[in-house]
Amino acid sequence: MSLKAQIAIWKQEEEKPFSGWDFSYLDGRWKVEQPPWDYFSRAAELMQQSSSAIDMGTGGGEELLRLKKYWPQKITATEAYLPNLKLAIERLRPFGVKVVDVPINEDDLMPFTDNEFELVLNRHSGFNPIEVARILAPGGIFLTQQVHGLSFYDLMSCFQAKSQYPEATLENYLPKLKTVGLKIVNTQEWSGKISFTDVGAMVYYLKAIPWVVPGFSVETHSKYLLSLQECLENGEALTFTTRQYLIEARK
Repeated sequence: MSLKAQIAIWKQEEEKPFSGWDFSYLDGRWKVEQPPWDYFSRAAELMQQSSSAIDMGTGGGEELLRLKKYWPQKITATEAYLPNLKLAIERLRPFGVKVVDVPINEDDLMPFTDNEFELVLNRHSGFNPIEVARILAPGGIFLTQQVHGLSFYDLMSCFQAKSQYPEATLENYLPKLKTVGLKIVNTQEWSGKISFTDVGAMVYYLKAIPWVVPGFSVETHSKYLLSLQECLENGEALTFTTRQYLIEARK
């Protein structure tokens, strides 16, 4: 295949639509190892023990809908990314979920009252430990699964990129959660592999999660993509390292 034709194919992948947190387009073209814990099973257990819950950074609401039969009487979700916010509203509000546009990071405040939720869920979204502790009811649980700040370090190096969030580590957040009065109930950390069958699948993935390689595009990063294509043709696997950790804390 000519260089021009190859790049044209990758640009088609780059233009494929992506919404919510749905990577089904890559079915059969990638393989992602999963951590030994089951975040959703634990979230379901905790929901059944709670009368109120909030899902921070719900994305398009697709993951929260997986837990619908376990929802407590009061359920709230936040999302700040406009395309996902619209999806979350469309999907969740018909079922009585309050969906709020709230930026989630270590500095922002949240428009909720003190002690408002018995369960605070957070999967792969930023959070302010002080605010989490404030909105959590006494005896309530904070459950979060996070992508380690150095996850995909080997993938980033292929594009001469560096982690945007190197401080996103278990060691960084545990003292902060303890300082605001939360008792750590459980922590786990894990490292696994993510593999792609073709470079085009990587293009789609990197466009969907732009914080891995900031400013990524086929146009600006073609030399790196061509290098990966050469590796693939030489029999090397497109396999990289993913890292995650889990924290469960009680107020």
